[in-house]
Amino acid sequence: MTRPTRRLRACLALAVLAAAALTGCSTTESGSGTTADGLTKVRLQLQWFKQGQFAGYLAAVDQGFYKEQGLSVDILDGGTDIVPQTVLAQGQADYAVAWVPKALASREAGAGITEVAQVFQRSGTKQVAFKSDNIADPAALRGKTVGNWGYGNEFELFAGMTKAGIDPSRDVKLVQQQFDMNAFLAKDINAAQAMSYNEYAQLLETKNPATGKLYTADDFTTIDWNDQGVAMLQDAIWANTEKLADPKYQDQTVRFLAASLKGWAFCRDNVDKCRDITVAAGSTLGASHQQWQINEVNKLIWPSPAGIGMVDKAAWDRTVKIAKETRNAEGATVLKKDPDAAAYTSEYVTKALQLLKDGGTDVTGAGFQPIQVTLTEGGK
Repeated sequence: MTRPTRRLRACLALAVLAAAALTGCSTTESGSGTTADGLTKVRLQLQWFKQGQFAGYLAAVDQGFYKEQGLSVDILDGGTDIVPQTVLAQGQADYAVAWVPKALASREAGAGITEVAQVFQRSGTKQVAFKSDNIADPAALRGKTVGNWGYGNEFELFAGMTKAGIDPSRDVKLVQQQFDMNAFLAKDINAAQAMSYNEYAQLLETKNPATGKLYTADDFTTIDWNDQGVAMLQDAIWANTEKLADPKYQDQTVRFLAASLKGWAFCRDNVDKCRDITVAAGSTLGASHQQWQINEVNKLIWPSPAGIGMVDKAAWDRTVKIAKETRNAEGATVLKKDPDAAAYTSEYVTKALQLLKDGGTDVTGAGFQPIQVTLTEGGK
C-alpha cells in the first residue's frame, strides 16, 4: 500500500482521527440494503487502491464466494484522504482492512472498531541495504543513514534497533524516507524501509546501471523484523463495535469472513488467476508486480496453523507491547495504554472457519509452497 502520496494520507489521517475523537462521531448506520435478487449489500473499505495486497477480497467477488453467502460486496478503494478504520467507525463502510497498531490508535482516540480476523500472520516490513554496506542485522545499523517512513510505520525499526542496543536518537542518522526507493538507489540512504510485496519488488524491477540488467536479491541484504522478534501485526479485518451487538450484523460478519477467507485460500492455490483478477479490477501496477505481490502476501498468510484469520495471542501481545513502549524519533508511542477487551474477538472467525471446513476448504495451508515469480522492468 505504500505509494508516494502516503505522507499526505497520514497527515490527513491524524486530522480525521482528531475530529472523530472530538466529536465522538460514530454511527450505527446499517448496511445499504439488498439487491434486486435479494443479496445483502456490504461495503469493504481498503487501505489503499486495489492491488495484490487485497487479492483475496477481489477473488471472493470474482469467484462468487460472497454471493454464495448471500452478500453483494462493494470493495471501496483507499486513497490519500481515506482512513479505513475511521470510515468504518463513522458507518460509511461495513468492514475495513487496516494495520493493527494504527487501528488500535484510532480505537484509543474514540473509533468504535473491533478486529474480527487477522489475515496477515506475519509482518511484511523489511529494512533493505546494498550488500556492499554489510548491513545484515540491526546492530550493523550503528553509524549508518537509516530511512524510515514515519507516521506509525517506523516502530518495528525502532524496536529492532533498541533491542540491538542502538539508541535511535544518537547512534544512527535518521532520514525521513519518501514512499519510493529513489533515495536508496541514489545511495543517499544506507538502509531503507520496504514492504516485501511492494518496495522490495520495485528494486528488483530496476536496472542496475553498472550492469544494464535488473537488480537481483544478491545485490541486497535485508533485515526481516519477524526474524528479530519485533514484528507487528498488519492487515486485519475490522468490524463496527456497536453494530456487533446486532444479531443480524453478527451473522453477516460470519458470512463475510467465510467468503473473504475463502478468497484468500483461492489466491493461495491460484496465484496467476488472482493476478489477472487484480489487474482486471483496475490496478495501476503491472502484471508481474501483481503476481509478485500476491505470492509475497501468501507468504505472510500461509501457513496459518490455527486457521486463517485467527488472532495469535502472542503476536497480538507483542504488537501491543511495542506500540506502548517503543518511542519514535519524536519520543511518541503508538498507544498510551492497553486496548480494552473488545479490541478483538475470535468469535466470528471461528464460526466462519467452521463453515469453510464443512465445505471442504483448506483453512490452514499446511502444505503451502510459494511459486517462483520473474519480475520485469517496471513490473509490467
